[in-house]
Amino acid sequence: MIPVNVPRLAGNELKYLTECIETGWISSEGPFVHRFEEQFAQSVQRRFGIACSSGSGALDIAVAAAGIGPGDEVILPAFTIISPAASVVRAGAVPVLIDSDLSTWNMDVRQIEDSITDRTRAILVVHIYGLPVDLDPVLETARRHGLTVIEDAAEMHGQTYRGRPCGSFGHLSTFSFYANKHITCGEGGMVVTDDEDLADRCREYRNLCFQKERRFVHERLGWNYRMTNIQAAVGLAQLEQLSDHIRAKRELGRAYAEELAGIDGLILPPASADYAENIYWVFGVLCSAAARLSAEELTRQLGQRHIGTRPFFWPMHRQPVFLKQGLFAGQSFPGAEYLADHGLYLPSGLGTTLDDVRTVTRHVRELLG
Repeated sequence: MIPVNVPRLAGNELKYLTECIETGWISSEGPFVHRFEEQFAQSVQRRFGIACSSGSGALDIAVAAAGIGPGDEVILPAFTIISPAASVVRAGAVPVLIDSDLSTWNMDVRQIEDSITDRTRAILVVHIYGLPVDLDPVLETARRHGLTVIEDAAEMHGQTYRGRPCGSFGHLSTFSFYANKHITCGEGGMVVTDDEDLADRCREYRNLCFQKERRFVHERLGWNYRMTNIQAAVGLAQLEQLSDHIRAKRELGRAYAEELAGIDGLILPPASADYAENIYWVFGVLCSAAARLSAEELTRQLGQRHIGTRPFFWPMHRQPVFLKQGLFAGQSFPGAEYLADHGLYLPSGLGTTLDDVRTVTRHVRELLG
């Protein structure tokens, strides 16, 4: 079996975990949490980092800290994992969707202006798969309209936009440390910001909104989204290896692109945009109408050959949970639908080897011709 993801744990992970066990510091009070927050924030040129239990939790915290609530509208992509839209809906706000730009697979930022109303409070950008969103137009639009920018950089560890780290652009930016990310804690997340007041609010929401003077008297509802010292120890060891991880991912991406070039109907991910080189968080492909097999059938047959894959994200306007709530009725986003209907990604974790790539691509060529 070639899994869709295998993490790489080749640095100080065991050393730091052993320190956690030997000292007894395993909870969120342990010293690795602060070290990880500080060093991660520095790595993306931010003043404050707030570690938490997941990337989805980081989004909940960011939305709450931004003061987004009932009746507010938040602009975000139709094509994304469900977490950003779920955080908006749970806050009582209304997600307003933007279609995808098929040249980058990200949200088409040209559509944002026409989606702004007098109830719009924020733009939530989500960088997808390997290339970042074209941020300059987003930031300019947000500035002119006085909107908050929340930047979901969960898939962009080590990526840059015009030379500046992804995660350094939003009023609040969020990351995930799930097992398939370039930095993993198994599970975990981070909110980063330059605003001290926002950072304080994030810390409160992460920790049940305890008060300093009267700990068990609560003025607001928060979450227990704390990161443990054990998770932070792994995260810190992973952060130390990030540059090596990025080189490895780009090497995998180039190898896939070379091996899969020229297959009829198979569309490979864009290698670059004018503002960034693809970081290949995952190596996604599209099976167009000219391909011998659909994405669904290619997935099935690769599975029979013991090769793990994943389908692309399912668009927000097609999510049953949102349709049951009366959201997005009758809306259509052709770009997002095309990506969802035709896309899958191949094994491309940090533990995936070049031999694995050759095996996977041999089978893909046999199936697609």
